[in-house]
Amino acid sequence: MKYRRILLKLSGESLMGDKQFGIDNQRLSVYAEQIKEIHDLGAEVAIVIGGGNIFRGVQAEEGGMDRTHGDYMGMLATMINSMALQAALESAGLQTRLQSAIEMKEISEPYVRRRAVRHLEKGRVVIFGAGTGNPYFTTDSAASLRAIEINADVILKGTRVDGIYTADPEKDPTATKFDVITFEDAYSRGLKVMDMTAFTLCMENDLPIIVFDMDSPGNLKRLMDGEQVGTIVRN
Repeated sequence: MKYRRILLKLSGESLMGDKQFGIDNQRLSVYAEQIKEIHDLGAEVAIVIGGGNIFRGVQAEEGGMDRTHGDYMGMLATMINSMALQAALESAGLQTRLQSAIEMKEISEPYVRRRAVRHLEKGRVVIFGAGTGNPYFTTDSAASLRAIEINADVILKGTRVDGIYTADPEKDPTATKFDVITFEDAYSRGLKVMDMTAFTLCMENDLPIIVFDMDSPGNLKRLMDGEQVGTIVRN
């Protein structure tokens, strides 16, 4: 197995499946089975999931709502997704812990780095909810921050595309895919891998990011086995 401890970043939109909003239980089950597959091989798995299928703080701001207020609402949306994923993982037979950056003691533990690491060492899947707990930070930034804090080997960014391209492959048929690209090259080309805060955190802490298609069953295991899947961004 190529990576021992990973942080898997999932978008909230990915949970919608073919729906227009909300959560597709079938998609949740497929994700849970893939995560169980690599966990059973011995991988330590932490997860950060977005909330865009339910609510986005940026959208609230566009509608005239205070950005800080909207961002806190977005953090609550990530907790709904985190609880849904937690239930799916436990149905698949995994032990989990949900830690929240905002105190919600009835449904989650507070985020404590040492406790999170201990859970991982004991074979539990740890889900980090509520972003960083601060407005103006995305869940990409939360994923980068948590990955660095727990000494993850890599961030696996599960998306609906199979990697990073020279242009949007859905709009430009001549777009070509990168297998490997450096942080500097991705930045100079203006490629959107993560937001700049998250991207810079990974670059400065020498934490590689792999962008891959999570919707194709088996990709996660192939990636962990060391196969060339998606695009790796590194120094």
